[in-house]
Amino acid sequence: MAKAYLIGAGPGDPGLITVKGQRLLQECEVIIYDYLANKSFLSLCRPDAEIIYVGKKGGDHTLPQDQINDLIVAKVKSGKNVARLKGGDPYIFGRGAEEAEELLEAGLDFEVVPGVTSAVAGAAYAGIPLTHRKYASSVSLITGHEDPTKPDSAHNWAALANAASTLCFYMGVKNLPYISAKLIENGMRADMPAALVRWGTTAKHQSWVSTVGEIAAMAEREGVKSPSMLVVGEVVQLRDTLNWFEKLPLHGKGVVVTRAREQASGLKETLEGLGAACYEFPTITIVPLEDYAPVREAIDRLAGYDWAIFTSVNGVRHFWNQLELVGKDARAFGGMQIAAIGPATAEALLERGIRPDFIPPKYVAESVVEGLLERGVAGKKVLIPRAKVAREVLPEELAKVAAQVDVLPVYETVLTQEDGAEIIELLEKGRLHYLTFSSSSTVENFFALVPADSLRPFVGNGLKICCIGPVTARTLSDYGFTPDIMPEDYTIPALVEALVKG
Repeated sequence: MAKAYLIGAGPGDPGLITVKGQRLLQECEVIIYDYLANKSFLSLCRPDAEIIYVGKKGGDHTLPQDQINDLIVAKVKSGKNVARLKGGDPYIFGRGAEEAEELLEAGLDFEVVPGVTSAVAGAAYAGIPLTHRKYASSVSLITGHEDPTKPDSAHNWAALANAASTLCFYMGVKNLPYISAKLIENGMRADMPAALVRWGTTAKHQSWVSTVGEIAAMAEREGVKSPSMLVVGEVVQLRDTLNWFEKLPLHGKGVVVTRAREQASGLKETLEGLGAACYEFPTITIVPLEDYAPVREAIDRLAGYDWAIFTSVNGVRHFWNQLELVGKDARAFGGMQIAAIGPATAEALLERGIRPDFIPPKYVAESVVEGLLERGVAGKKVLIPRAKVAREVLPEELAKVAAQVDVLPVYETVLTQEDGAEIIELLEKGRLHYLTFSSSSTVENFFALVPADSLRPFVGNGLKICCIGPVTARTLSDYGFTPDIMPEDYTIPALVEALVKG
């Protein structure tokens, strides 16, 4: 029987969704999501899922609540399992109860999957514990949306002003002058610590500390907008001491990741763990070959090779796919020597039962050739599973020493059809600080989508270009750019480390 799942997406950091919420996103046929639910969750959905955006941005709803209710009911009635993804927690100012009531009235099943609410998470990321033995033993969660022109307030302002609770006003920026005035009018001292947390837990997270009497003026001066949370209470004093998130080395820095989407996740997660706002702009897509007959033929001849040289994780993965399809495993390499061009490629081989005989000290083809010559590759028979189009340095240099080289395409890279306008827009808004390139192909494809001339005004004016090594740097120079950041070791971890150092 079809069912609706009212899922709390958490406060914005995609890592804060529950395990159950993530699992249901992967299973449901229909996803209905809000403005405050991180879009990265959509990558979890099953490929055939129907994904519907319903807005719910403050004052600008794509669909009114009653129509959202009708939509959920209609989709469940049609026999679909529906994931209703809501920012924060469904029952904390999320109108989840109203949606549940509509489902019950229609005779339909539902479940609630709680989420981390923004008051708890945003304050924690800002260094503000909502309770503390020294300062506060209770918390009040309060809507900041109340209409100041109403004759009667839904709030007991005297109780709020005189309680020892930490007060958390959701979406209260618009009404800050009214809120602060009502608190002071009802007995709260004007110098009570107060804080604003905007886009809490996300890469756009910001926080400000003031007092109840000054917070409205400060917000106007700083241009604080929604979505923001107002926290009032003595616990706000701890913000400067416990504020861990805003001290992350890349906090608030926008980083463009140009790697293929299949490869970008590790780099993206690392950068986000350091506080960066990552913008995925995959300039290449890794795709299988149309015909794998030559690869299977090469697998049948593996015993005739002295060396196999793997130049990328993708080369390992696609070669192994064919190896397994013909019923073979790592034992097929018995008697051969194996080289991996870098630690990530070596790790991919280790996962498949192969410990490489050689990993070069510098992760470029030239260094591979030098190391192989020292290991007697001259005159030997060599197999290089790689991309369909790649640099020819390695096979050409090996051929010079009479090695018999068979280059074996096992996958290809194609230009990703992305719109470069998004990058230009982010640059114009001042949101991008680093542009990362992990290979020559990412450079070439990036500039096929984003004209070099449109990038020039920003380079050196807040934007730095980072590349993984000298080969990629030479390709950059073809477009008139010199990297600002390049690590000594040509690996993704080293690139991240160099980026942090600036």
